[in-house]
Amino acid sequence: MKRILMACLVLVVVSGCGINKQAQQIKALEKCTYRITSADQVTIGGADVKKMINDGDINMASLPGLALGLLRKDVPLRARLNLEVKNPSANDAAINEFEYKILINNQELANGFVNQEVNVGAGQATVVLVNMEVNVYPFVSNSKVMGEISDFIKSGKGGPEKKGMLTLKIRPSIKVGNSLVKYPGFITIDKEVSSKILL
Repeated sequence: MKRILMACLVLVVVSGCGINKQAQQIKALEKCTYRITSADQVTIGGADVKKMINDGDINMASLPGLALGLLRKDVPLRARLNLEVKNPSANDAAINEFEYKILINNQELANGFVNQEVNVGAGQATVVLVNMEVNVYPFVSNSKVMGEISDFIKSGKGGPEKKGMLTLKIRPSIKVGNSLVKYPGFITIDKEVSSKILL
């Protein structure tokens, strides 16, 4: 009987330690700061966006992949966002996965999940890769939106500076026992983008 009581007591203590550790990780997660450091490998309809920008204009008709995408109403935009997670607290922070939304000038462009465990030690920072893929046909088929994109690119090549807002909303989840618990609400990260970055 004593052995059974002892075993139960050990299980309760171990379980309590696990819950306490998870509570500390949640508190550390709340104190973390999130920042988009860069976007790499950005393509639209298979064409390298950086090359298009360096040419100084976006000419959809000159790119066969885009022309075909417009006919199919499927123009894929692919990009890899580098998200820095910095933990200023004295406790480790852990994320098991997170849901994200990407907005440009408050208009939702993409959403998805990153199913990757992220551990950020106390006082440390790490970079998480967010691979984005979205059909931007509704945007590129809109002449007004395309005009704004073209103006933005041209202003980076010597015209008056234009600015836009890139917003990343993330909702982390952590594992508590055998189930995932979602953070209450989304954490919003805004990054102002200037046309001067194209110079």
